[in-house]
Amino acid sequence: MTGPLPAGTWPLVRLALRRDRVAMPLWVLPLGLLPVGYASAILGLYDTAAERAAYARSIAASPAELALIGPVLGDSAGALAAWRSGFLLVLVGLAGLLTVVRHTRAEEESGRQELVAATAVGRRAPVAAALLVTAAAGVAVGTVAAAGLTAQGLPLSGSVAFGLGLATSAVLFGAVGALMAQVFEGTGAARTAAVAGLGLAFLLRAAGDAGGPGSALHPLTWLSPLAWAQQVRPFAVERWWLLLLPAAVTCVVVVLALAALARRDLGSGLRPARPGAATAAPGLRTALALTWRLDRAGLVLWVAGLGVFGVVLGAAAPTAAEQIGTDPQLNDLLARLGGSGSVVDAVLASSLALAAFGGAAYTVTTALRLRSEETSGRAEPVLAAAVPRLAWAGSHLLVAALGSAAALAATGLGAGVAVAVSDSDPGAIGRLLVAGLAQVPAAWVLTGVTAALLGLLPRWSSAAWAVLGAFLLLGQVGAALDLDPALLDLSPFTHTPRLPGGDADLLGTAGLLLVAAGLTAAGLAGLRRRDLG
Repeated sequence: MTGPLPAGTWPLVRLALRRDRVAMPLWVLPLGLLPVGYASAILGLYDTAAERAAYARSIAASPAELALIGPVLGDSAGALAAWRSGFLLVLVGLAGLLTVVRHTRAEEESGRQELVAATAVGRRAPVAAALLVTAAAGVAVGTVAAAGLTAQGLPLSGSVAFGLGLATSAVLFGAVGALMAQVFEGTGAARTAAVAGLGLAFLLRAAGDAGGPGSALHPLTWLSPLAWAQQVRPFAVERWWLLLLPAAVTCVVVVLALAALARRDLGSGLRPARPGAATAAPGLRTALALTWRLDRAGLVLWVAGLGVFGVVLGAAAPTAAEQIGTDPQLNDLLARLGGSGSVVDAVLASSLALAAFGGAAYTVTTALRLRSEETSGRAEPVLAAAVPRLAWAGSHLLVAALGSAAALAATGLGAGVAVAVSDSDPGAIGRLLVAGLAQVPAAWVLTGVTAALLGLLPRWSSAAWAVLGAFLLLGQVGAALDLDPALLDLSPFTHTPRLPGGDADLLGTAGLLLVAAGLTAAGLAGLRRRDLG
């Protein structure tokens, strides 16, 4: 032991920070800066207290918005910015748990942890190091957000409370990731279980918040760690003591993770993996079949999640349209974001454009599996058989591309069903399904970007997240801040047709497909020529 930490913890922390020196800033900075963009947009759109109060009342009257984002707990610019940033708690929690699983279970599965364990390193050191790195990243996200909000002229106390809420979400779900890494033997299973826990927390919060404080389901909110950070009430008479709740639960989960670690052997899990068949089934003897087997659980989660998102946005569209219909500034902004049809169509179009970033996140995640398969050594035995390198790489990219299309189709279909039920308009299902699929070419550009980085600059392949983060910032706050159109045009999501309500842009769609194909071809050509590893 070295003080309160296991021997070797700090060298492992330095190693993890060195390995994440590219990947970590790619999610810390965008997630930290996004609330600042929201605050700037709100200050620009609602410059009087009366306008902000009216906006807060309209949010409180929309169950769908309360379910999707969370409760609005004040009508100040800071409180509205904190409400609009509610979903960031999910994204920060996701980043935290993925970071911990990558530095614990993934290291064991690759065999690198066995080499580390052969040195003067304590058994608990890898888990402790992963949690410390995740905590540092969470604090960095919160610090960036708090500093940015304060720079916008918002109160320091509210900014700090909001930043601490982001940090606690990263640390708590990082601890959940550490626990699942001890329970499950495979990286994929541990990651899926941790993400499922995060999804359950979101559903509990959404169900509790949808009806407001007086609803029968409201007590469910307090079962969700995602709600605790919101109930601290940043910018609305902060309740600092509530931060003790996620801190206490984090400590309990960490203790459980360490206890589970002490009960298992290196490389195994408390829940052993099921033994496979002696020979592969006929349908599992190709590179594509193997890739599908590896990625199918994640695909189901993404499709289900974006499908639920589609249902919620379809149900929320009429209420949001009522809020916007009387506000000339919002009408002008929505016209730039969501096309030229009715207000409801514009709301749906802008929401589907946001869902496109979810589809792009899936395609980046899945395509980057190529790099993890390469660096872990699992690609070597596959390619040692009669499997061409391009077939191996192409199978991962194909699943990434088709998976993003399926997820965005589920979003459009979910929104269409919700609109069809609420408005008795069966034709909405087909219109919104087409509108969801219209976002696919932009997501495929991210497939191409990831492929190009994997083939030409493999050490920088994680920079695909930085590219997606830059596009997200441009898409979410660029139009609201009246940025130069030439800058906005750098994002492929700017060139997707704004459906429903807008016109189909076949030329723009063809251009996105050509860009995606060109980047993918360049990446595959580079991958074919370079050495693996």
